[in-house]
Amino acid sequence: MIKHIVMWTLKDEAEGAVAVENGKKIKQMLEGLNGKIPGLKHLEVGLDVFQASPEWHVVLYSELESREALEGYQKHPEHLRCVEFVKKVVSNRGVVDYEI
Repeated sequence: MIKHIVMWTLKDEAEGAVAVENGKKIKQMLEGLNGKIPGLKHLEVGLDVFQASPEWHVVLYSELESREALEGYQKHPEHLRCVEFVKKVVSNRGVVDYEI
């Protein structure tokens, strides 16, 4: 199983909305992928409530069946629609993938 974790810092304002609103939209879009992508076992998105330092506004935690499933997830049209929006509203990104 692959654990895929992504953290984003959002721009203060982008796409006509402030960071908090864009964070909520990212959460809704990404969590909507559950059940739609083969090999994606679980996906959840959290919004920072404690104003962490360094600053990460949104965190994605997901579990995929295999490395191949992660590759399929990353290329899936539904995921790519999310990526298109995320790239417009994010100023920084961190990611880690590990296998258990």
